[in-house]
Formats: sequence, structure tokens, C-alpha cells
Amino acid sequence: MSVFPTTIILRHRKENLKKCSLRGIEAREDCKFFTYPTQSLPDLSSYVLLTLDAPCLSLKDANYGLFLIDATWRYAQTIFKSLLQPHRFISRSLPSHFQTAYPRKQDDCLDPQRGLASIEALFLAYYILGRDPKGILDFYYWKNLFIEKNQAYGLSI
Repeated sequence: MSVFPTTIILRHRKENLKKCSLRGIEAREDCKFFTYPTQSLPDLSSYVLLTLDAPCLSLKDANYGLFLIDATWRYAQTIFKSLLQPHRFISRSLPSHFQTAYPRKQDDCLDPQRGLASIEALFLAYYILGRDPKGILDFYYWKNLFIEKNQAYGLSI
């Protein structure tokens, strides 16, 4: 069994945990959560940040760690801008054909059709990179709908 770098998740301190799709995975050994702006991040030079405007994530990126920003779209943009100076990382996107199941009510997403819930993005990234995504969606209320909407692309639980 391969050992992959720990997934780093930077969560905005104002993230509403009652609505947070990542709730329930904080105890996973392969994920480490940090709070923005109060906690310092480790070196991210060997990490891939998932964004909308970047080349697609592929199996070629399998040796990199995953870095996710967990926040509302508005806060995520602020966090991303603050990270550009002190950190180096690689940016990647997820294939645009995947659809979210999360009932989004925000309108500040740059591309709402491509805007996945954080848990969906994490699951897809593991899937694409050949990591075992088992258990990632266990606490996600819309997991069955998400899999159903994306079944044509080989997703299953």
C-alpha cells in the first residue's frame, strides 16, 4: 500500500460548521485541518491546490499532497490571495464535467456549475489520484445524489 502525503485543509475561522461538507472527516489520519488566519501552514511546495482556473488534476500529480481551502467562495478568494506571497504550490482543477449535489445558495462563485462542495472535491481528487476515497463521503448528506449525478464518469461508493 502506498503512503501519500497528508491532505492539508485550510478552513476559514468563520466557516459555518453546521453547513460544512467536511464535517466528520476531521479525525481522518490522512487529513490535517488548519484554521485561517490563526494557524501557520507547513511548506506547500510539494502540494497541489485545487482551484477552478488551472490545468486538470491527473494521475501525474499523484506524488503531490492535496491542499484545499474550505470557506465560502468570498472568503476562499481572500485566503487564496493571502497565500500567493508566502507560499509556493501547484494549482490544479478538477474536470469540469463533474456536477455538485450540494444545494448552493451563494451567488459569488465564479462558475456555479463547476463549484463543488469541498467534500466532493476531496473525493474526486482522491479518485483521480488513485487514492482510496473510502469513507470520505460517509458523513455527506448528499453523497448518494452526488454519486448518482456523476455515475456516468465511473464514480461509485
